[in-house]
Amino acid sequence: MKSARYLTVELLEKTFKYKSFSHIVVNSHMMVKEKINLQDWKFCYALYYGVVERKITLDYVISGLSSRPVEKLDSVILNILRTGIYQILYMDSVPDSAAVNESVKLAKEFKKSSASGMVNAVLRNFIRKGKKYKIPEDKINKMSVEYSAPVWLIESFIKDYGEKSAENLLSDSIGEPPLYIRLNNLEVSEKEFLDSWSENYEFEKSEYLPYCYRVKGKYLTNSVESSDMFDMGWFHVQDLASQLCCHALNPNENDTVLDICAAPGGKTFTMAEMMNNKGKIYSFDLHEHRVKLIKSGIRTLELENVSAQVGDATVFNSEIPKCTKILCDVPCSGFGTIRRKPEIKYKNLEDFEKLPEIQYKIAENALRYLADGGEMVYSTCTLRKAENDDVVRKLLENHPEIELVKLPEPLGSRFEAAASIFPMHFGSDGFFIAKLRKKGR
Repeated sequence: MKSARYLTVELLEKTFKYKSFSHIVVNSHMMVKEKINLQDWKFCYALYYGVVERKITLDYVISGLSSRPVEKLDSVILNILRTGIYQILYMDSVPDSAAVNESVKLAKEFKKSSASGMVNAVLRNFIRKGKKYKIPEDKINKMSVEYSAPVWLIESFIKDYGEKSAENLLSDSIGEPPLYIRLNNLEVSEKEFLDSWSENYEFEKSEYLPYCYRVKGKYLTNSVESSDMFDMGWFHVQDLASQLCCHALNPNENDTVLDICAAPGGKTFTMAEMMNNKGKIYSFDLHEHRVKLIKSGIRTLELENVSAQVGDATVFNSEIPKCTKILCDVPCSGFGTIRRKPEIKYKNLEDFEKLPEIQYKIAENALRYLADGGEMVYSTCTLRKAENDDVVRKLLENHPEIELVKLPEPLGSRFEAAASIFPMHFGSDGFFIAKLRKKGR
């Protein structure tokens, strides 16, 4: 049986060496939870995500202790050192001696015995130095080490929004993110839901939106989704920012709605519930396996007003009718969600250079489905102006038939028609929402 620490190193190898997404890596290993006890799985989960979100900090510490450059170290040994330093620095429940001894043991278990002495020396040296490391003096590199973010990303945030907002997003990206759910008002009342819940969680009702609750207490998202209430279709997991996005579009029973980039379907589900299972939602995604996720949610939540199909958001489909409301939630760099997917911040700027072109193409195609007087929300879960404000500005310049519309509360009074949402605003993920209307003829 694999130990929790051994499994953690395996997960880190898949994430860093093979550039896999953290949620995919973790979900693919959930079956291992049946082979180790729950306490070990929770330890693995905490250690894995802790190392991923603190990688730059950990590598900076290791670089001051190792005679070999970090980039020259064997990837397994580097990940063992990362887990060891993380336990020493951030896991008070783990004795320093255990962090060292278990790390040395891991090197041997991974058949890297020749490096076990080096692992032992590096970790013990760090402890002897009082677990201290020199912080860079200049502001940008200091923020990079403190928040484990690449310099280019910090500079980009500061250029777009200023130092205060950049630091808010980065500081919020460290630590366990909040968990929000959207109650299915078609299936259960709020009283029945709260009275029936038997798990060890608390629910805090959102002050901003109806049927939105923050789940409080120690949890794993997967354990919430494995509850009987989830299987009964009483709720789905959805961050507050995504629910605000649906609220901004504000579909009702009489609307024909297009969700043009819908998978995995959370916004489709919320809008269907807002519409009381009436009207019509056309929900599309490019890939069949992702459309299956939407269809699965539709069945679980017993939604009757949604049609989920495969479709290319950049190509016009004459079979889609004119729609009174359109949600254009385009693929993006995802930097508003780094507290949930911390590995995103380790990508290169070049990975995102073509996104604004794709986003504009999708948004421009979406406008072709919009009825006169209809409204469209353009949204992303990133906070790069190149993917947000610049795309909307280009749409307005090239399409005089559309105009910006003031967002509903709680967004409107703070942001007017385009909202760059940071955690400091509502406690949500970072998000961008802009509302457009096609002028009547």
